[in-house]
Amino acid sequence: MRVLIIEDEDAAARRLQKLVKEIVPEAEMEAPLDSVEAVLNWMQDHELPELIFMDIHLADGSSFEIFNHVQIEKPVIFTTAYDQYAIQAFKVNTIDYLLKPIKRQELEQAIEKYRKWKGGAQVDYAQLARALQGEQYNKRFLIRIGQSIRVVEMKEAAYFYTESKITFVVTREGKRYPLDYSLENLEEMADPQSFFRINRQFIVNIEAIKEMYAYSKSRVKVELKPNCELETIVSTERSPHFKKWLVGEGE
Repeated sequence: MRVLIIEDEDAAARRLQKLVKEIVPEAEMEAPLDSVEAVLNWMQDHELPELIFMDIHLADGSSFEIFNHVQIEKPVIFTTAYDQYAIQAFKVNTIDYLLKPIKRQELEQAIEKYRKWKGGAQVDYAQLARALQGEQYNKRFLIRIGQSIRVVEMKEAAYFYTESKITFVVTREGKRYPLDYSLENLEEMADPQSFFRINRQFIVNIEAIKEMYAYSKSRVKVELKPNCELETIVSTERSPHFKKWLVGEGE
């Protein structure tokens, strides 16, 4: 049985490795990974192991960001310090969870549960992420640059747009990066108090709006910063909602 531990605390990772080997001597342990970026880079070159232990809070963000980029069809046992309300979501949606500090007896029970579950129904980890995150919108998203992956703070995004079927983000510093997300994905990830989809092509951060002008058919033309060469006009159907959003009344 191949096992991967995703944990950003070295001592916790070593202790979990030791316990797993004591319980399952034949287990093949992959080197522990400590960040979302490290996991995604590792998964590009390796097959998923049979069992994954995943800490929720990693060095560069929530481990649930991983499920926005890759489909994990192997069982995951989460390690968490979440409260009782959130634990109910684990009971419904996942193989098992372990509260830190992890106790040997509970780890044995989780591994036994995995063995009984093996080959059973798949878990919808995206659904679990939504249940646990509730109304907490993503504070970070991931971008690919060649073969590398980096994390960008959502607050650094000035606007998102699509061109030639590719989605881009432009940061406040004026840097442009292609994304693996659709605008529909980004709408769900972004805080609606700060970001608004003005038309089919653009989502803008309120702080990136430099000037606004009345336009034909009751529309609004928006001038963005950093400057955008593409035309940025709020669509007719979205203009009334856009005006309410500007004054904090929501979409």
